[in-house]
Amino acid sequence: MTGDSEITEDEQRWTRKMEARAALAEARCAEHTREKGLLMVHTGAGKGKTTAALGLILRAVGHGFPVGLVQFVKGGWSPGELGALARFPELVTVRVLGEGFTWVTRSRARDETAARAAWEQALTLIAEPSYRLIVLDELTIALRYGFLNAAEVVAALTARRPGLHIAVTGRNAPPELIEAADLVTEMTLVKHPYQAGIKAQQGIEF
Repeated sequence: MTGDSEITEDEQRWTRKMEARAALAEARCAEHTREKGLLMVHTGAGKGKTTAALGLILRAVGHGFPVGLVQFVKGGWSPGELGALARFPELVTVRVLGEGFTWVTRSRARDETAARAAWEQALTLIAEPSYRLIVLDELTIALRYGFLNAAEVVAALTARRPGLHIAVTGRNAPPELIEAADLVTEMTLVKHPYQAGIKAQQGIEF
């Protein structure tokens, strides 16, 4: 057995490797000094887009930053995240303005009206200087179906004040939004329990 005072050759190689990696990481961090409000997009067919954005909200709240959440499309039910966010009324503003998924309402006129109302609320929050982060949940659905003009939406998002972070979620993010974004993450569907006949479950899907 090797004593505590003895360092093996493998351990020495590992230490040198980690020291080199640490030096590289420190050099890269030193090169990146600029800050700006980011436009972030979580899209793709996989599960987790809204969940990731809610994680950003939790992180911002942990730092005491005021945040806003506007939910497009979603509505008519009470997911767990709304109950959690309601515990931070002094930091989190929530606007749920959808009437449920399009196959629930079955009315394009109602869905379009709801989307426009949600976008007006989004613009109001964007114009409020106290917010550090605004999440526009399922905004891409409203863009995909033409409820909102994609060019106008992207123009408004890119014209935001310098320190404001905005996260957009939803499938099928349009090319112009992806082009304008600072960060784009695509959730890829590999497996989903729904494919195996497992229903949406409380605390996981809602």
